[in-house]
Amino acid sequence: MKVAIIGTRGIPNHYGGFEQFAEYLSDGLSKKDHQVYVYNSHNHPFKQKKWKNVSIIHCYDPEYKLGTFGQFVYDLNCILDSRKRDFDVILQLGYTSSSIWNVLFKSGVKIVTNMDGLEWKRTKFSMPTKLFLKLAEWLAVKFSNELISDSVGIKDYLLKKYNVNSTYIPYGATVCNHPNKDHLKKYNLTSFEYDILVARIEPENNIETIINGFISSNVNRKLVVVGSLNTRLAKKIVAKITDERVMFLGFISSINVLNSLRYYSNLYFHGHTVGGTNPSLLEAMSSNALICAHNNIFNRSILENDAFYFKNQEDIRTLTEKQSKQNQSHFCQANLKKIQEIYSYSEIISKYEQILTPF
Repeated sequence: MKVAIIGTRGIPNHYGGFEQFAEYLSDGLSKKDHQVYVYNSHNHPFKQKKWKNVSIIHCYDPEYKLGTFGQFVYDLNCILDSRKRDFDVILQLGYTSSSIWNVLFKSGVKIVTNMDGLEWKRTKFSMPTKLFLKLAEWLAVKFSNELISDSVGIKDYLLKKYNVNSTYIPYGATVCNHPNKDHLKKYNLTSFEYDILVARIEPENNIETIINGFISSNVNRKLVVVGSLNTRLAKKIVAKITDERVMFLGFISSINVLNSLRYYSNLYFHGHTVGGTNPSLLEAMSSNALICAHNNIFNRSILENDAFYFKNQEDIRTLTEKQSKQNQSHFCQANLKKIQEIYSYSEIISKYEQILTPF
């Protein structure tokens, strides 16, 4: 089949979870002899027309000029370009800035949408923006031929809210079999003498709760924060944090570096509250990390009883002072087993191949 993937800034990954997923999925489908095309922002550092055996289509993306509105223009440009091509199926990763254009998709092409998380719940958005995101969600449901939920919680929500069935397919991860301590040297880190947080620095990811809880503890370890420092919240946090134990590394795109940092950490904090199966959580599990996650249905459905959970700053302080990877390795082993048996990319790619089958 001839399949296009839209909704990301492009591959290879230089941005985040959806891009990492698109990279793995497109490569996996191409290895199954499908023709795979991925839409890339013209600002993406990769400028070639081919990545491995995946075709890259570069489209104009004015986000750098127009901010968030530029995302809508970029998605429109991708969809208009797709009308010129004879795709059998288009996979839409997310819907926030693309579903308003869904009516423009070429007729006869199967549209499959990964619904991602409950975007309208993000605290950073104003009420008008949240209302728009609810509309975008409805449009995605209305104009898609198939819906994919990346968590059981999202699947249940879509059934209850719209009375529609969706196919549950989580994200995948690859077990980190070869961590490299050399990656720690760049940041002057010592194995198991630091805790880590990898996330977009946004309110719904509990960044401040985790950092403040850590600072209130009496440990001598470092807290390594990995995530872009360009957000409003990131700039605010960096400006006010004076505790030398907290290290802000900025965004890191290399999966090998990230996996090594996670592997050699003492505790891994996952504060996400919005969305389904977060790719960074699976990557932490695959990296043998000891996970302390925010207590919500999305995280519990993945980690089950093989993690510590927190609700507030005091919980973070307690976990930081009382828990160590050395004493809880059974949690790490249980989560590695989940990656191998439930979240392996070979299994995920096969499920996507089935749902992407053309009309």
